[in-house]
Amino acid sequence: MKHASSSSFAGLFIPATLHPWRLTDTSLAPGPPISPIILIDIAPTFAAHLRASDSRARQNQDQNQRPGQNARPTRNITGPQSALTDFLASHNISARQIRDDAEQRRQHALSQAEQNGEDVTVTVAESSSSGRRRASRASRAEDDEEKSKKKAEEAKAIEKIKATKAFKKRKKAAYDSDDDDEIARAIFEAHHAPLPGQIENCAICSKRFTVTPYSLAGPDGGLLCAPCGKELAKEKQGQPKKKPRKQTGGVGSRRAMASRLLDGDVGTKSLATLCVQTLAKNVDLADSLGDLPEHLVDKIARIFSKRRLLKPETLPLFAQPLTETVHIYDGARLGEQDFISIFQVAPNLKRFKARAAIQFKDEVMDYLLSRNTALESFYLHGANLLSEEKWHEFLAAKGQSLKGLQVYYTDRHFGDDSIVTIAKHCPGLQRLKVENNQKMTDKGVEAIGDLSSLQHLGLQLQNRTAPEAVTRALSKVGGSLKTLSLKIVPDADDTVLQAIHEHCHSLTKLRITESEYMTDKGFTDLFTNWANPPLQFLDLQKCRHVDSTRPRHNDDGVGLCSEGFKALMAHSGSRLDHLNVHACRHISREAFEEVFDEKAHYPELKKLEISFCEEVTDFILGSIFRACPKIKEVNVFGCMKVRDVRVPRGVILVGVPNAQGMITEGTE
Repeated sequence: MKHASSSSFAGLFIPATLHPWRLTDTSLAPGPPISPIILIDIAPTFAAHLRASDSRARQNQDQNQRPGQNARPTRNITGPQSALTDFLASHNISARQIRDDAEQRRQHALSQAEQNGEDVTVTVAESSSSGRRRASRASRAEDDEEKSKKKAEEAKAIEKIKATKAFKKRKKAAYDSDDDDEIARAIFEAHHAPLPGQIENCAICSKRFTVTPYSLAGPDGGLLCAPCGKELAKEKQGQPKKKPRKQTGGVGSRRAMASRLLDGDVGTKSLATLCVQTLAKNVDLADSLGDLPEHLVDKIARIFSKRRLLKPETLPLFAQPLTETVHIYDGARLGEQDFISIFQVAPNLKRFKARAAIQFKDEVMDYLLSRNTALESFYLHGANLLSEEKWHEFLAAKGQSLKGLQVYYTDRHFGDDSIVTIAKHCPGLQRLKVENNQKMTDKGVEAIGDLSSLQHLGLQLQNRTAPEAVTRALSKVGGSLKTLSLKIVPDADDTVLQAIHEHCHSLTKLRITESEYMTDKGFTDLFTNWANPPLQFLDLQKCRHVDSTRPRHNDDGVGLCSEGFKALMAHSGSRLDHLNVHACRHISREAFEEVFDEKAHYPELKKLEISFCEEVTDFILGSIFRACPKIKEVNVFGCMKVRDVRVPRGVILVGVPNAQGMITEGTE
């Protein structure tokens, strides 16, 4: 610590760095400067002077006190401080610190003098310049010793940090895993960094500044003030950034592995899958997909959508002059002109599918109507800006060749009148799906009965549908239906099940979800002596009794319960490929054990969803694995009695918590 001020006493010059007192006696005249080591000789005289001054001050205080007045006890209350004292205090410089530093320097000078065999007492004639040089050399030696000691302590602390878990975690996530010292030093500096609001010296210019959360670290440690931080940032702008380390483990790889398992990719990837993934990584280098089979092009389109790679620059890969099928699984980044370009480039287009087609507006439909494109399948998802008038024009112009129409998320732009238009202009329509629709009512549902060639029907309407409307539609078209999907039909009751039993004799897929009025007896009657062949796909999720006050009491047998579950497995178990009884919590343990007993055999069942069926146990899961040799995936979320079950090789169990997440891949 350097001080420019000095004081004199009895004709002797005393540097301020070597004494902690401020002399206020104006009678002291300055004298010639002397070496700091002279203080050893004059210290007794200086102390005697201070004691005499103190004694005179006390005598004056006693004389000023009035007679008869008791002296008050002092309470260490001091008067106003000088400007210099306030200035030093604001810079964290205290008298004690000055005193301690001076004592250390005196001791250091004495030890050096004794080692060199010199006499401590020095005459006044010694020049002040030689004294200052000796003091500066002693100060530098002390600073060097302090720095070396500090570096040794820092090195020891860094070595300790390298053995901690925090260092290993930081190293695993760091870009450059080879620089261990840099990582450990960063942790050390983070632990010893001043908190925001504290005063710190800049590591470059040594100016004092207030630490903020945005203060940068210096190249050799410490923090930088704002001007130095800006200069350092400018210097680093031209330097190349470190390349991120290729991730070999951690959260990202675990998520990718879980996604791969849920997609059904178990074991070694096929050559076609590897080629498709390589293409997705180098999409900027591809000019066309060539003559790839349609299923591989569809797989590429799915991967592009999953990675958000489908954009105006990559769309030409899927729209070529000879293209007949275009599947867009994520069109959120495509504009009006991009959709128009598809119909410009591909005049032979027959099957068109676009999900998240937000920009498919009236202008795009106008261009499509101006072309001679004979579409056989039209799938549009999320085109809520397309007006119902344009839908009517499209159905009237292209309805003769149309065999499939699937409309999702159209808000209030596709209603009952559109269904009537379909019945008039689409005589060959075989597939109709209308989901997340806000305009269609019972009138439109009844109008579906006029579609005589219909084979596949799927409905999910926002308006509550009366069971009578569904029954009347099924009585007309049920005989030709191969798939029937009624999603979220809370008002559907046993009359709908009875209509299915009576009129639907060719179904391979049946989905009825979230019914609050269908009963176990209705399901039992449906599957008992049903003339329909065994189903391949059955989804009855959330067909259960709903009562928050008595959730486990079901006196009326609402929903799919034990008897209905036995009946459906007896009817369709031999051909069933996919079964979903999610949240059908009233199926008893005895029913599961009876259905999957040691004599049961379901050769085609590959995917089973029994989440939130509370009676499922480890024993029942083991019975399922034994009775279903082709089983690939079982979902058991919410089955709290499933704790420790052995999963066969090639089977994925989803929903049981473990160290890797919620997915267990069989290894037995």
